[in-house]
Amino acid sequence: MLYLIFLSVVLVVFYTVLRLRNLDIWFWSYLKFMTKKLTRNKPKVTKVYFCIADHYEPYWGKATKEDAIRRVRRWHCEYIPQAEKYTDSDGNHPIYSFFYPAEEYDEEAMTMISDIVHKGFGDVEIHLHHEDDTAENLRTDLNDFIRVLDEKHNLLRRNEQGQLVYAFIHGNWALDNSHPDGAYCGVDNELKVLEETGCYLDMTMPSAPDRTQTKKINSIYFAKGKAGVCKSHDKGVNVKPGRWQKEGEILMVQGPLGFNWKRRKFGVLPRIEAGELSHDAPPTKGRINLWLNYGARIEGVDDHIFIKLHTHGANDKNLEMLLGGGLEGLWSNLDNMVCENPEYSLHYVSARGMYQKIKELAIQ
Repeated sequence: MLYLIFLSVVLVVFYTVLRLRNLDIWFWSYLKFMTKKLTRNKPKVTKVYFCIADHYEPYWGKATKEDAIRRVRRWHCEYIPQAEKYTDSDGNHPIYSFFYPAEEYDEEAMTMISDIVHKGFGDVEIHLHHEDDTAENLRTDLNDFIRVLDEKHNLLRRNEQGQLVYAFIHGNWALDNSHPDGAYCGVDNELKVLEETGCYLDMTMPSAPDRTQTKKINSIYFAKGKAGVCKSHDKGVNVKPGRWQKEGEILMVQGPLGFNWKRRKFGVLPRIEAGELSHDAPPTKGRINLWLNYGARIEGVDDHIFIKLHTHGANDKNLEMLLGGGLEGLWSNLDNMVCENPEYSLHYVSARGMYQKIKELAIQ
């Protein structure tokens, strides 16, 4: 009897700890992922595809136009000189993915970012913050921004049917109205609107420790919106050779998510590793090893790892970390740890480049 009481107390405490950091959403998926990892055959050479998806918000913190332009100007002046010092296993320089928020559009800022893109060092995709929205208004806002990016800046591409297409990251993580109280979105079946307006790829996840985090982690899969249903991307069909995109589906590429047992809260609880680059979470050699461990793979293709990191690179503190040595330190460590390791080959890609490689492996 005492044993059962003790066990019950332990289970209650364990579940409470999980709930405090919203770990109950994805903890069991983490255990499943780690178990599968133990049984995976280790290839002789693993190709690592590396992408930084920046939630690039020049007006972060309600900045003035002067401050916003100052932030972008520093990126315009310093990013290329830093990036051109480094190359991957194919001799390509790092390429940066600027997910620019539609509601913060500034022609002067976008012109500078476009210059980085047209010189071959970046891509622009779409980011969006919205709340209490409707499907009709969302569709209009997206189509208007798509038209601006294409007609004024020549930034987007077209698919085989001639439609302008884009990759997407949802502001405040609330993709498909996934916030528990409906905040930061408001559009049920948002995935359907995204797909109809040309979204071919979503890179919103992971969002842990937020409640918007999906059960599915460290995955590359297809999600499809359902009428009247929120958070349809909580589950989906894994990409694998012979299984590619069907009508209505959006490719979901998740960044690494797991535990960092070398960094512990109160010296006991492991901290969450969610692939974020920030002033208080700079890139380190230890974190690179975690990204390699938690990187997403195509089902059945063990010799390719897809690592998608995220940041808010226009935030002043993050900007200083990234351009003040953080990015160069990251690229240098990647060069030393991956490029010079015969077990790996390193490939810098944009969000678009990552999509293309995944598609190539799936349809071959």
